[in-house]
Amino acid sequence: MISRRRFLEVSGVTAGATAVSQSLLAGGTSATADEASLPPSIAQLKSRKNDAVPISKDERRERQEQARKLMGENAFDAIVIMEGTSLRYFADMRWWGGERTFALVLPAKGASFYVCPAFEEGRAREQLANAPDGEQADVRVWQEDESPYRLIAQGLKDRGIASGKIGVEESIRFVFSDGIAKAAPQATFASATPVTAGCRMIKSAHEIALMRLASQVTLTVYEAVFRALKEGMTQRDVGELIEKAYGRMGFPGEASVMVGEYTAFPHGSTTPQVIREGTVIMVDDGCTVEGYQSDITRTFVLGKASDKMKQVFDIVHRAQSAALAAARPGAACGSVDDAARKVIKDAGYGPDYKYFTHRLGHGLGMDGHEWPYLVRGNPTKLLANITTSNEPGIYIRGEFGIRLEDDMHVTEDGAELFTPQSPSLEEPFA
Repeated sequence: MISRRRFLEVSGVTAGATAVSQSLLAGGTSATADEASLPPSIAQLKSRKNDAVPISKDERRERQEQARKLMGENAFDAIVIMEGTSLRYFADMRWWGGERTFALVLPAKGASFYVCPAFEEGRAREQLANAPDGEQADVRVWQEDESPYRLIAQGLKDRGIASGKIGVEESIRFVFSDGIAKAAPQATFASATPVTAGCRMIKSAHEIALMRLASQVTLTVYEAVFRALKEGMTQRDVGELIEKAYGRMGFPGEASVMVGEYTAFPHGSTTPQVIREGTVIMVDDGCTVEGYQSDITRTFVLGKASDKMKQVFDIVHRAQSAALAAARPGAACGSVDDAARKVIKDAGYGPDYKYFTHRLGHGLGMDGHEWPYLVRGNPTKLLANITTSNEPGIYIRGEFGIRLEDDMHVTEDGAELFTPQSPSLEEPFA
């Protein structure tokens, strides 16, 4: 599925730092013509790649053991995982296979097993070297004219759970889950989300450190680009500066850029836009550090902001602060949205979703959007070491929009932002 970031990128509006040179990724200092032309605020950026420590095999082993614990609590006998983020989370496998089945089956008790297309076994075993059970992985291969679902059913039988309760990871395509269910008719199938989300929502100290670094890198990039802005630049120009800035810092990242009246579109517009003195500019998205995401929005003005812009900024700033104060272990996710929305409504920008048109925030981790969601009516209780965005906004169609977004970490007794709140439209990084 194409992301909103990538949609805007292929539309020619945003830029991604996915093709920077090796010398930039390594923090190299060769005097290329491109580097010589960089604005000073971007040229002075230094790589922070060495600050990022990869997740270890032992940590992934602990994740699998936690999954088994949650399986026991939720009466699952096994979970099935295919290509996607959860496969990377538990086994460090970056798999793509299209319509061909590749699966990790993790039982609550006993060894896991993998079902793999026979011609892909070499690629699979290469990546399995990083998995907790990589050295003795049970890999079951199927030829192109054979059924992979039969192998999964046989594996369940071998583990003594042919009639057990099997959790299916939520991102698995229906064609795969349907095929497994038909091959194992005695088993019961349900969503594995209580296990996968139960593991991935609660971040370790290492994961928090990687996300904190990602947020710091993103804010540093935004500030460097802000210092380089000039009247007459297009959103494409700003996107290219962001690409180069992320390259200097050593991490892949991207951003959507909105200008003027198009800042009232929360996820941007494909319409060409030009920066003028006194217009609102919104920059959104983030970077990836060892698989972990940042997601930050800064809204600012080149030159002088109008009184109305300043007033709306102040309301949004207070809403973000209210949400931060409301977030703590035991608080319902919906109550954090309520706290921010009340500030905006009481300031005259209500009711409901009239101007604050989206939820307050979303979970954040290896995916840019994951569990839990800070949205009205969500009774899910926050727990320590959950990470989310905190992004209230006011969007006035035909005029401008203001959103402030920082990444939020629920601590043992409250919550913190990984980055300082933006103080103003004119000096957003003061």
